[in-house]
Amino acid sequence: MRQKLSDADVKTRLEKLPKWTLDNGQITRTIEFATFPAAILFVAAVGHLAEAADHHPDMLITWRKVKFSLVTHDAGGLTENDFALAAKIDALSGQ
Repeated sequence: MRQKLSDADVKTRLEKLPKWTLDNGQITRTIEFATFPAAILFVAAVGHLAEAADHHPDMLITWRKVKFSLVTHDAGGLTENDFALAAKIDALSGQ
């Protein structure tokens, strides 16, 4: 099982990912795209990253926006894996 981070560790890691916010025990970020197809292509790319990391975010797709929510359910909270995948999503988005 993955190790749940302390509140202090979560705060420190969030400072390194300023586009992500803590929301009800998860880290979340919404990214807006120029078109709906661009949003769908991005979701597919994140799906490949998530599968490779064996860590799967919740993704809510609306017209040109995608909201990502990360938490490690089996650890009962946030782990290093959540922040690692968030950083990969940021790098992939270029935003």
